[in-house]
Amino acid sequence: MEIYLIRHTTPAVAKGICYGQTDLEVDMNIFSSELEFIREKLPETFDAVYSSPLQRCTKLAKEFSSQIEIDPRLMEMNFGEWELQNWKDIPQDELNNWMDDFVQVSPPNGENFIELQKRTVEFLQDLLSIGPTTSAIFTHAGNIRSILSHILEIPLNNAFKIQVSYGCVVKLRYSKEMNFELVSIK
Repeated sequence: MEIYLIRHTTPAVAKGICYGQTDLEVDMNIFSSELEFIREKLPETFDAVYSSPLQRCTKLAKEFSSQIEIDPRLMEMNFGEWELQNWKDIPQDELNNWMDDFVQVSPPNGENFIELQKRTVEFLQDLLSIGPTTSAIFTHAGNIRSILSHILEIPLNNAFKIQVSYGCVVKLRYSKEMNFELVSIK
């Protein structure tokens, strides 16, 4: 089984703004060039295509398939009351508390990284039980980092050491005998 994890393209949002589950449009000024970059790294067809319900993922997924399974477990981290706030405007004590332990501490009315990883890994386990040959998963940096942390046994507090840029494509290979193999990150 081959699994491609694809991060969405650049969203249309000002730099310095906290967003997670906010449903942002993509930056149409660079979408076409990012799409071509991604196309070069993917096979022409997939047995199954999955996407976060957020439009920055579904727009990209629709470029590769007309049959997409939308799964809310593939949504980015919920930043709760911080969504669409400038990081500089978030109360410093709240932000420091979260930054000291983002794995276990949640933003107000949001979720922590353990919760994100739990739902993302649950999706991955469901995918493995279905067993399509080649799957594409259009999702977010947090979800990709949580999957890689899980399969590579990297502690979640080190997940942000994994570089996942806009349009990043991660190729995984899975077999019951060998488990997961990280093939490439591009």
